[in-house]
Amino acid sequence: MPVNEKSLESWLWDAACAIRGEKDAPKYKDYILPLVFVKRLCDVFDDEINRIAKQTGSRIKAIKRIERDHKLVRFYLPLRAKDLERDDTWSAIRVLTTNVGQELTSIMGDIAKYNPRIEGIINRIDFNATTHGQRDIAEESLIRLIERISQKRLGLNDVEPDIIGKSYEYLIRKFAEGGGQSAGEFYTPKEVGMIMARIMDAESGMEIYDPCCGSASLLIKCELVLDEKMHKQSLRRYAPLKLYGQEFIGTTWAMANMNAVIHDMECDIEIGNTMTNPKFRDRHRLKKFDIVVANPMWNQDTFTEQDYEKDELDRFKAGIPPKSSADWGWAQHILASLKDNGKAAVVLDTGAVSRGSGNASNNKEKEIRKWFVEQDLVEGVLYLPENLFYNTTAPGIVLFLNKNKSKNRKDKIFLVNASLDFEKGDPKNFIPEASQKKIADAFLKWKEIEKFSRVVVKDEVVKNDYNISPSRYIHTADAEEHRPIADIVEELYELGDEAKAVDKDLKDILKKIGY
Repeated sequence: MPVNEKSLESWLWDAACAIRGEKDAPKYKDYILPLVFVKRLCDVFDDEINRIAKQTGSRIKAIKRIERDHKLVRFYLPLRAKDLERDDTWSAIRVLTTNVGQELTSIMGDIAKYNPRIEGIINRIDFNATTHGQRDIAEESLIRLIERISQKRLGLNDVEPDIIGKSYEYLIRKFAEGGGQSAGEFYTPKEVGMIMARIMDAESGMEIYDPCCGSASLLIKCELVLDEKMHKQSLRRYAPLKLYGQEFIGTTWAMANMNAVIHDMECDIEIGNTMTNPKFRDRHRLKKFDIVVANPMWNQDTFTEQDYEKDELDRFKAGIPPKSSADWGWAQHILASLKDNGKAAVVLDTGAVSRGSGNASNNKEKEIRKWFVEQDLVEGVLYLPENLFYNTTAPGIVLFLNKNKSKNRKDKIFLVNASLDFEKGDPKNFIPEASQKKIADAFLKWKEIEKFSRVVVKDEVVKNDYNISPSRYIHTADAEEHRPIADIVEELYELGDEAKAVDKDLKDILKKIGY
């Protein structure tokens, strides 16, 4: 009988906690995720052995046939149980009692050797690693973890790819909850990803790209939404999406690849710094995609003016962002990665859509934002509730770009203020399913709803000095004194920016007259 999703999730988290307890489990995600991944590979490998055994008459004969032709199975595993006829493949790991870390590292390397697709993915971690002479993960902890993982089967007939995939994402989310500031590097809240995917509404066969893909959750959700749409249309045969991603952090890149495989999805994920060396190219130009989804690090301050100036791919036509925030640098890379009829959804800090507006002096972000508005590339902006993301309590926005807006949407922007559409959670707030559908439906239909969404014409945006924050145009409360804290904080940031600009102008004037 298939394992239900909830019990599978509980089992995964219990297995993770087997190492050092719930509090410390997130520290060990780089050990836990590959082991769960290999358990899935082992159980699927056994299912394929059993399928062939029905033709050959025994598992031993089936294994010999597979050894002669590795293409008979999805992933060939060199692991062998003590009793080939009766024991499962995972038992070769379960029986380990001595030199467990060293043996596991060797096993991961052997599996990778036979499967180029996962080379460098499951064999990145040394289970026998030490720091100052002490093992990073003790033998007894590994044995305990292996035993917990052994308690459920993850084969083709036990769990659907979507269920094991959702459970794997659940485990990643649980790690993010305890991951502090680093969590944002690899995980976007599930509901935010689903909203983005539903609004992007990809068609079968499309090419989807995430330039900072983390655990690949945004890419995977685009495929899940497509599957959902095809199922409603009773279509069983259709071309899957072509998924592409790039990730800077090695362990996160490995996590993304494992996540895609465990979801039974094809995904081409490269490793490297997208801003300085984007890997997806057609000869000497950027590769173009139908859809781009992304959640880059907010207000990234690691790129210099020289980094933008030496770009050879013509990405930064709208201008060079300030050193303090690469938000509009990412937006320009994403725009440059779109086909002529492409569209994008990118999560940014709320300040990205308002900083600099109303200032007397020139502001780099405002000028770039102005270029995007004047080029009619902004289709909409979604203002999110606060305390959704794992590395900040700030609300965030989703910026929607479209290089080929329909005639009736030219020189207009659709704004949604969903700051009140959340429920309290522990440790984070979340957007309930009904609100997710409400947001996506409003965006897709450009449905105006009082105190929630409205269409704004370009003239009004110009009048507001290219501020495109939904909170500027849509007030969610009956009285100003009851406005959401996030709205008030954003306006305080704007006032702070304006004060700095006025101070700078005043200093310049005083300098000119000799004071």
